[in-house]
Amino acid sequence: MPSRPTRASIPLVLASASPRRAELLAGEGIEFDRCPADIDESMLLGERPDEYVRRLAETKARAGWRPGTRSLGADTIVVLGGEVLGKPRDEADARRMLRSLSGQCHSVLTGVAVFDGEAAESTCEETRVWFRTLSDREINDYVASDEPMDKAGAYGIQGEAGRFVERIDGSYANVVGLPVEVAVAMLR
Repeated sequence: MPSRPTRASIPLVLASASPRRAELLAGEGIEFDRCPADIDESMLLGERPDEYVRRLAETKARAGWRPGTRSLGADTIVVLGGEVLGKPRDEADARRMLRSLSGQCHSVLTGVAVFDGEAAESTCEETRVWFRTLSDREINDYVASDEPMDKAGAYGIQGEAGRFVERIDGSYANVVGLPVEVAVAMLR
């Protein structure tokens, strides 16, 4: 009698265009194909930030799923004082976000979802991040580097903005864009 495939042996699709998520998964030795999900990422009226990222992660996982696979979706946001800071619209928006984060503690929330064609499992991971006070020159130089333009909250902790961080409480990988320890556990 043939054996049934285990969850770990079912091909995985990463429903994300993020090179950072791909690097984090590959770093864990996980094989996957990529199928970026193009979805409406608008926040719903009255939706809490944790509900928002879980919904987007699940929607992405469903959109990236192909028969015979499991799909992993994720979405990361920065939350400061109840305001969701997504990816900046332009350089002025990036400067505004970085000024607001300067000298403050904020939360990074990542929704993670796995979809197998029948059911979705999702969760939200939170990491708290403290920025030191930034000068206008540091903000302007960082924005001029173009690094913040495709990142939630207008910064990437794994890049030049790592020097802005005084401390974190939680998963570093979550701030990069995927709490791999959580994703790996969900994929088992």
